[in-house]
Amino acid sequence: MKTWKDLSFDREAVIDGLKPWIECESPTWDAAAVDRMMDMVAVKCAELGASIERIPGTMGLGGSVRARFPHTRMGEPGIMISGHFDTVHPIGTLAQNPFRREDGKIFGPGIQDMKGGNYITLEAIRALQDAGIETQLPIVALFTPDEEIGTPATRMLIETEAKRAKYVLCPEPAHADNGVTTGRYAIARYNLTAEGKPSHAGADIKGGISAVRELAKRIIEIEEMTSEDCTFSCNNLASGQWVNCVPSFASAECLSMAKEQADLDAGVANMLALSGERNGVTFTVTRGVTRPVWESGMPGTMALYEKAKAISCDIGLDMPHRSQGGGSDANFTGALGIPSLCSLGVKGAGLHTLTEHIDEDMIVPRTRIMAGLLSTLD
Repeated sequence: MKTWKDLSFDREAVIDGLKPWIECESPTWDAAAVDRMMDMVAVKCAELGASIERIPGTMGLGGSVRARFPHTRMGEPGIMISGHFDTVHPIGTLAQNPFRREDGKIFGPGIQDMKGGNYITLEAIRALQDAGIETQLPIVALFTPDEEIGTPATRMLIETEAKRAKYVLCPEPAHADNGVTTGRYAIARYNLTAEGKPSHAGADIKGGISAVRELAKRIIEIEEMTSEDCTFSCNNLASGQWVNCVPSFASAECLSMAKEQADLDAGVANMLALSGERNGVTFTVTRGVTRPVWESGMPGTMALYEKAKAISCDIGLDMPHRSQGGGSDANFTGALGIPSLCSLGVKGAGLHTLTEHIDEDMIVPRTRIMAGLLSTLD
């Protein structure tokens, strides 16, 4: 009887299959673009015999795809694959970082985070099917459109599906040492607004009170709150268009991350306490989406990790684990106490930048590890 150890994978075929996915740009805020990507995903899953459910998007975002793969025990608690297809790269990034192969690396927007990981997961399922190997547990994949903005629209969908599962596998990018993630830090987002007083910047500059100036001061103060226990980073600044106007309004966003929930909660209190009036400017802080701490060392997750590590060692690769910042949807499933393993995707570097790429020589090993996990979990 064949096992996952008997499977063969064609690296060139994987690379060829990835190309159209990478060339279908899918930034979170472009719902039509994300839906085009989800069309391709639905077709790929349908080709593998999955029952496809298209779930409409909300909040102006794209929709989701839920794929239930054929199995004699379909409907029983099994393996949930949790992945996202939105990226941080706006339409047009492909012109700056086109899909290409250079020096053992494959480049393209979203290839590491996390289209590559999602693709090799489906390739692992295909290889098992072709070899006539039925997994011990049924598999459901849920692909969502909004992870890069904190999963405001699909958190409940993910949590509901996870509660039906025995295990959750998340093919986010692998660590540089072939490691995986067994816990993630808590994350909070904030919306910052400043309201001042307008005036003509040339004729009456003293008649106005600049919201931009006050916001700039506040941002420096906020980022200087960063410590080993809790970090703060601001971005997405916006204001008026006319430089000849003293700006009466300005806004920004802030991302905060902490290893422990108590540290994040303290950071939340400090941020909300900043609301008020200063220097004639009304400053307001409101909370955005939050990811809970996925605590490291949970017994179910560690047992799952040991299985993945043993498979990796079987093919000659060590697989360390760690708690990690930079949240994922495994924050939600892990926080629910469901055995979850993240960073099972492709190895590379440069995620969220114009040098994002994956390493060719790790495509097959990581696909093999995923196939081993899917076929042996019980």
